Amino acid sequence: MAPENQIAVTGPLLVGVATTFFTIIVHALVLYAIIEAVRRYLLRGRAGVFLRDMMLVMSTMLLALAGHFVEIALWALSFVLCGEFSSFAAALYYSAATYTTVGDGTIVISARWRLLGPLEAADGMLMFGVTTAMIFAVIQRLVQAKLGGRRDPPI
Repeated sequence: MAPENQIAVTGPLLVGVATTFFTIIVHALVLYAIIEAVRRYLLRGRAGVFLRDMMLVMSTMLLALAGHFVEIALWALSFVLCGEFSSFAAALYYSAATYTTVGDGTIVISARWRLLGPLEAADGMLMFGVTTAMIFAVIQRLVQAKLGGRRDPPI
C-alpha cells in the first residue's frame, strides 16, 4: 500500500473515466433535447420573432445549465462514494468549484483521490466548451432562419 501522502493514479483514473463517461451521457441527452426543440421550433416556422427567438436561446441556456448541475452532482456522488466527503452538500460544493475550475483552497481531498480534481476540471472545461458551441449553433441557426437562408445580410 502506498504511503498516505503519495498520490494514487489507477483508482482515481478509473473513477474519473467512469464519472466522465456518465457526464458525457447526460450532456448528450441534453444536447439531443436542445436539437429536437430547435428542430421543432424551426419546422413550425416560429423563427424570426425576437422575443420567441430570445426565449428559445434562454431555454437552451437553462437546459444546458441544468445538465451541468446534474454533471456536478454526479462528480459529487463519486466523491462521496470514494469516502472523501461524509456530506453530499460539501461534496457538491467542492465539485462545483472544481468542475467550473474556480477552485477552493479551503477544501483539500486526500492524496489517494487528489487526481480526481484535475480530471473533473478537464471534464468541466470540455463540457462547457460543448455547451458554448451548442448555444452558438442555436443562435447561428436562428440568424440563418431570419435571413431566409442568405449568407450575407442585405445592404
